[in-house]
Amino acid sequence: MEVSLGLISAAYVIAALLFIFSLAGLSKQESAESGNWYGVIGMIIALAATIADERVSNIHIIVGTMIVGSLIGLRLAKKVEMTEMPELVAILHSFVGLAAVLVGYNSYFEMQHGPGLNLTAEQQMATNIHLVEVFLGVFIGAVTFTGSVVAFGKLRGVINSAALMLPHRHKMNLLAGIASVVLMVIFVQQGGSDLHLYIMTGIALVFGWHLVASIGGADMPVVVSMLNSYSGWAAAAAGFMLSNDLLIVTGALVGSSGAILSYIMCKAMNRSFISVIAGGFGTDVKVDSEADYGDHVEIQAEAVAELLSGAKSVIITPGYGMAVAQAQYPVYEMTQQLKAKGVDVRFGIHPVAGRLPGHMNVLLAEAKVPYDIVLGMDEINDDFSDTDVVLVIGANDTVNPAAAEDPSSPIAGMPVLEVWNAKNVIVFKRSMNTGYAGVQNPLFFKDNTQMLFGDAKESVEMIFKAM
Repeated sequence: MEVSLGLISAAYVIAALLFIFSLAGLSKQESAESGNWYGVIGMIIALAATIADERVSNIHIIVGTMIVGSLIGLRLAKKVEMTEMPELVAILHSFVGLAAVLVGYNSYFEMQHGPGLNLTAEQQMATNIHLVEVFLGVFIGAVTFTGSVVAFGKLRGVINSAALMLPHRHKMNLLAGIASVVLMVIFVQQGGSDLHLYIMTGIALVFGWHLVASIGGADMPVVVSMLNSYSGWAAAAAGFMLSNDLLIVTGALVGSSGAILSYIMCKAMNRSFISVIAGGFGTDVKVDSEADYGDHVEIQAEAVAELLSGAKSVIITPGYGMAVAQAQYPVYEMTQQLKAKGVDVRFGIHPVAGRLPGHMNVLLAEAKVPYDIVLGMDEINDDFSDTDVVLVIGANDTVNPAAAEDPSSPIAGMPVLEVWNAKNVIVFKRSMNTGYAGVQNPLFFKDNTQMLFGDAKESVEMIFKAM
């Protein structure tokens, strides 16, 4: 059945609006589920409209590929743990980048078989614009592809999370950028050149790999967000090459929202947004591992239970350690018990807690923790001074007072949860090792802090039983 182009365009407009509603819905926990459904429905409409377009051929191959991809996606969605979600997102970004590269090459080779002689001025201008689209699309896609693979490897643990410190690395990045610009100019002037396109692709693949490899594992949340932005621009570039308005709009939405999120996260970590894009930020600082902070004080689960039972207000600040231990479920049970005793219990979430923006919020929602007691850092920081007990479960760098008190610290100026202002602080940790940033935490040695060592899930369960 043939469908008019007007109807397809109308479907694309509806899909684009649904994608915008999806982003709006995902901005709040209460509306996140409806936001997801807006996105799902929008994508179904977009795919159906694209397949119905009479200009699309080999529909049976497209539908077959969609079925295979859907089955793989469904399998992964059911199998993946929440702690593995950041690395899953990273590898999915790599697919978008690879798709942009393949679309670019296909569009270029298809154009090479078209009319190439006696072009009018307007046709030559259109050809040059398309060549620029192809070149930029392949470049952005290649950078996104290898960068995302490296981010996946670091999050997965198969690649060393430490920053790659090659000599003159920033100069090499600049040289790669300049070389790519020069190649693009020659590529367009020659009306397309296979050799120059191949050389640029190789440079872009190495550039993307080096860009992310130069960033330490502690900054992977920002990297994942940044790659999300790159994948959006890669999709938009593919949309230009395919003359698909919806793909352009969707890619722009993802690219701009990812860039905004990266900027917000950079502010939350006191990082420079420009240096994030350049790669390798925050890696030139030397950490003083010999500083003497004094002795830490240990506490047992039974004593923590007694402390909580006598408290009027409790704030829980979770980190990635809680996610690894799967402690969110017993934490919810403990929260319910404390609320039943009349204790005011709330959660304080740092913007970059975990390895993905919103990671902790999703984990707590998964454990049925009510949205109204889960607050952001800016909402809860002033309340710590009036809090009886703070439970720091698996968090480290996001509660480090050195950020506010030590100008020489590598994380100096980074906004953190000021848990040390509470009357009592209980830190759940497996050991006294430093956090992901490799910086010692003076919080562990403060007079009002006590350390509860062991697996976070087991520790919370013991506290729950003792209560």
